[in-house]
Amino acid sequence: MSPPTAQPELLYVGCYTPDSGGEGAGITAVRRDPATGLLESLGVVARTPSPSFLAWHPTLPVLYAVNEVEEGGVSAWAVDGETDLRPLGQGSTGGMHPCHLAVAPGGGYLVSVNYSSGSVAVHRLGDDGALGERTDLLAHEGAGPDPKRQERAHAHMASPNPGGGAILVVDLGTDSVYRYELEAATGRLVPLGPRIHAHAGSGPRHLARHPDGRRAYLVGELDATVTAYDIEGGAGVLHERGRVATTRLTGAQPSEIAVRADGRFLYVANRGTDTISAFALDGDVPVYLAEIPTGGRWPRHFALVGDHLYVANERSHAVVGFHLDADSGVPQEPGSVLELPSPTCVLPAKSL
Repeated sequence: MSPPTAQPELLYVGCYTPDSGGEGAGITAVRRDPATGLLESLGVVARTPSPSFLAWHPTLPVLYAVNEVEEGGVSAWAVDGETDLRPLGQGSTGGMHPCHLAVAPGGGYLVSVNYSSGSVAVHRLGDDGALGERTDLLAHEGAGPDPKRQERAHAHMASPNPGGGAILVVDLGTDSVYRYELEAATGRLVPLGPRIHAHAGSGPRHLARHPDGRRAYLVGELDATVTAYDIEGGAGVLHERGRVATTRLTGAQPSEIAVRADGRFLYVANRGTDTISAFALDGDVPVYLAEIPTGGRWPRHFALVGDHLYVANERSHAVVGFHLDADSGVPQEPGSVLELPSPTCVLPAKSL
């Protein structure tokens, strides 16, 4: 008897639209063949201004996007089928150019960060995942040593603990990771002690949590490094274990960082050098394994999906797929190229 054929899977791809100098039109649905990794566009399924980052509700088929424009916003849709997205509201983030968002554990609140304003916004979510009122807006203060990129706070990522506890907010402008408790009753953010200081001038951008819940890795956009941390308890205190360079090349501005589901390997996208670096995670700090071209220009984001890694090459207008070697963890030669305008985020569809 022949083995069963793997069923096609879906990805959703965000982009920059002309509102932010891009060429996209909104969120695109993409069908993926899990056996070959090949991609097929199903077209734009939600037309919205610059949905540059996407996230799922933890228990509902509801998709959220930031609208990375000057008067920043967040938007929500119920996903009723492959290409049927039903609007569930829009709201203001109270700041400029929101670039990341995440749903807090429990599904009651959406947390987003405004890059240009250096602030964190919270929106209440309904029982159906619909977007409700904004319950908090908290601005960071401070600056860093780089006068061009760190002239003020620039919040870049919100990372809730999947098991509950502190929400970590990464700020590129102040070289910091802030820790917040989200009050379930009010939707207010309560600071948990002093902020965690990253290396001066590193410009921390994104943080990747290890599946064991005890480790995290912070990528510096401005100094092209990865800093390894131990996470202490639900309060999310970070203790540095060491750091390494993201690349063997010069001129890199790292973007996304992620750990493979089995916890063995770490990946970093390097813009400028246009590479993906792979690291082993069997020691105190990541161990550099290999670095491969992304098959395009300006890899803003990537997603690990099954045995493949998909890179959103923003400036060459394509999503490029790589097969991941099961043993070495190193991405192999690109096996699929899907042309899409100004892609900025790749989000796998979830099974609910």
